[in-house]
Amino acid sequence: MSYYVDGFVAAVPTANRESYRKHAAAAAPVFKEHGALSVVECWGDDVPEGTLTSFPMAVKRQADETVVFSWITWPSRQARDEAWKKVMDDPRLKPEANPMPFDGKRLIYGGFETIVEA
Repeated sequence: MSYYVDGFVAAVPTANRESYRKHAAAAAPVFKEHGALSVVECWGDDVPEGTLTSFPMAVKRQADETVVFSWITWPSRQARDEAWKKVMDDPRLKPEANPMPFDGKRLIYGGFETIVEA
């Protein structure tokens, strides 16, 4: 079965690890209620600096930050497009209810069509 995937890379202040985990844990059920198949959040553990490109360079990671890599799987692009509108309107994800514990301006994201799955 093919999925549609939203991928994200962010730089999160290392001191905010638990705040980020709580933020992500609160957001995951909202995405799933609106049709996501899975939500995965990964805290950087072995994310090397590059000389030309790298995750740290892409998000302009500072010395006191950690790279986070996450993704959401959806049954299709159509399901994702319909869900995102609902997710963005959901009061549980408004900044006053679930503030982002990182600089959202440096968040990298995109939607991806699955072409190989093993």
